[in-house]
Amino acid sequence: MTDGASRADLSSLLEVEIAPELLELALTHRSFAYENGGSNNERLEFLGDSILGQAVTVMLFTEHPDLDEGELAKRRASLVSTVALAEIARSIGLGQYLRVGRGEELTGGRDKSSMLADTVEAIIGAAYLSRGGDEATALVHRLIAPLLADPERFGATMDPKTSLQELSARRSLGAPSYVIVDSGPDHLKRFHATVIVGGDEIATGTGSSKKQAEVAAALEAWTRLTRTSA
Repeated sequence: MTDGASRADLSSLLEVEIAPELLELALTHRSFAYENGGSNNERLEFLGDSILGQAVTVMLFTEHPDLDEGELAKRRASLVSTVALAEIARSIGLGQYLRVGRGEELTGGRDKSSMLADTVEAIIGAAYLSRGGDEATALVHRLIAPLLADPERFGATMDPKTSLQELSARRSLGAPSYVIVDSGPDHLKRFHATVIVGGDEIATGTGSSKKQAEVAAALEAWTRLTRTSA
């Protein structure tokens, strides 16, 4: 964790009391464990992913009796996506609490969408082990509430590329374009997307596929353009 970022601060933000050792583990990326020894958060991530999916599924089913299976599945996929979870993580400043290795620190790992999303899931898993299913589910609801409370942002999270294209058209900026580069070995390749709008490089995104990188870049571009708007 960076200076000034304590587990107590994070617990207060999350509004749930997670056992200190579990919270520390949830914040530990494999790069830190590799360099310093000990365990990483991947098992907690596995657990949290399951809890997240169930909580979101039940919530959508209960609160939207008018939606058919296809629309429910679409909304669930959006809310549990890497893009949405990374957005949630950034909204609470989660990156400053991560325990990452030196290499990840130097390459901006604290703001990588995949790392942030995985950590959110690990925290949900830690909350389940610390406080049980009801409080873990309540945590999920609190985390996704800001997305649901902002219909325009929720729409952007569901389909960032389309939302960015529509926003660009409204501002007469032309269609967004994407420049993709990749790095790493074939079995562990990472893709980096830069989105260009109106001739300017607006934002970047990373992912394990070209599509994931473009989606991450599109949401970041949409966010920046809406902040400079109106």
